[in-house]
Amino acid sequence: MPAYDFYFTRLTYESGDWDVDIRMPSNVLNSLVEYTTLKVDTVERIVALADPKMLEAPFCYLAGHKLVQFTAAERKHFERYVKGGGFVFVDDCNHDIDGLFAKSFEAEMAKIFGAKALKKIPNNHPLYTCFFKFDGPPNTGMELNGWGDDLVHEYLKAIEVNGRIAVLYSNKDYGCEWDYDFRNKRWLAVDNTRFAVNIIQYALGA
Repeated sequence: MPAYDFYFTRLTYESGDWDVDIRMPSNVLNSLVEYTTLKVDTVERIVALADPKMLEAPFCYLAGHKLVQFTAAERKHFERYVKGGGFVFVDDCNHDIDGLFAKSFEAEMAKIFGAKALKKIPNNHPLYTCFFKFDGPPNTGMELNGWGDDLVHEYLKAIEVNGRIAVLYSNKDYGCEWDYDFRNKRWLAVDNTRFAVNIIQYALGA
């Protein structure tokens, strides 16, 4: 197998619906190829959270609309991966605060890492300037479409380990925002997947 600097791992989990935003990974991977010098595997990898193989991934993505209720094996691997230096980007496809995904995922994080572990990150966090420059989390067109809480979320949340983000948590539904064929980027005035490049560069230690 060729040596890659980066490959995209989507985590499956037994509860809820993990198979969302099908075109998003190829779009994000295309952006990494376009904007960076990373050697990128352009094929998404889908790995069960309960599978020890996920512990080897440089970056993991977990998303959905419904219940998040980890099994004992899923919970064990999530904790081991995060505490061992891994990075998980978690996206709430409901783009709300009080929906089922948000409540159940946040409860899982409290169960694993403690009630105060998941915190808002400031909009001057290095995440927002490690590659492209942002004043905070970019807004998405999904946040004001009449579904969810109709709020524009002005912050992201994170769990930090040893002073670095290990779990990045979004209620902004970036997955749906980036869920289009990458060849259609030419119609955008500004490529909206640029923030994904920041997330991955930060995850890799930029």
